[in-house]
Amino acid sequence: MVKEIKTIGVLTSGGDAPGMNACVRAIVRTGIAKGFRMIGVQRGYNGLINGECYEMNLRSVSNIIHRGGTVLYTARCLEFKTEEGQQKAVDRCKELGIDALVVIGGDGSFMGARALSNKGIPCVGIPGTIDNDIACSEYTIGYDTAMNTAVEMIDKLRDTTQSHDRCSVVEVMGHHAGYIALNVGIATGAMAVLLPERPFDFERDILVPMNKTQLSGKKHFIIIVSEGIVPAQELARKIQTRTGVDTRATVLGHVQRGGSPTLRDRVMASTMGYHAVDLLSIGIYNRVVAVTGGKVVDYDINVALGMHKTIDSSMIDVANTISI
Repeated sequence: MVKEIKTIGVLTSGGDAPGMNACVRAIVRTGIAKGFRMIGVQRGYNGLINGECYEMNLRSVSNIIHRGGTVLYTARCLEFKTEEGQQKAVDRCKELGIDALVVIGGDGSFMGARALSNKGIPCVGIPGTIDNDIACSEYTIGYDTAMNTAVEMIDKLRDTTQSHDRCSVVEVMGHHAGYIALNVGIATGAMAVLLPERPFDFERDILVPMNKTQLSGKKHFIIIVSEGIVPAQELARKIQTRTGVDTRATVLGHVQRGGSPTLRDRVMASTMGYHAVDLLSIGIYNRVVAVTGGKVVDYDINVALGMHKTIDSSMIDVANTISI
């Protein structure tokens, strides 16, 4: 039986990502255009449980398409991981008249959406994370902006690295996924790129290519390391000890999550937001919006969460071949 939907709630959950605001804007305006009442839920599932919600109109999302972060705010919610917390969220939806939810976030957020779906609240998930680690989608909101931010900063760092004949170890985000590190490494001409998908070997990954690069006459080096493999400062000390080359560590950190979203993130976020509301308008829900073959599609939420994603090994070959 298809549930009648009159009011749609929208929330952002997990880590923030540039383009989330563009997505919220598209969801709200598409919903209003299709005759729905739109509710903004602040601070993710935590805000849903506590009733931090307000009605949104066309002007609620004016002048936010270019802004980073999320105007709805986001938060982690341990309570929502419990059966009691999930039931509180369901009860709150009924109390507020929210018939369906659009959830922007990552896998953890989608698990929450699935839990609500199983309890009778129709949900559609949209992938929003800079790590690009959502298995069902080729692309996630925020990924392009994060990479461009990292490239811009590393390009600046290269100037001082070259001036001093140094080695710079740059740590980028992506604790369990090396998509940012790999693409940024290629884009900045890094000598080495360390990825969580590939076991780290100091001799093979650092000393051998560094020696080969020195023999070709180059005296400065950029090494990109994805967070969680080895602390950048620790790696820098080890490189300097073993090679004698002055080595410095730079951790880019959460700056990669901020900033005005790129054109690609704005367009993808807007298209995904439209698609999510369009699904709800024709009675299709419990889905995750995704990008496959460059096109916006959607998957059953259980199928989406069961998928696996692997990094492109040919891109690793590219990085290893041309960055010496």
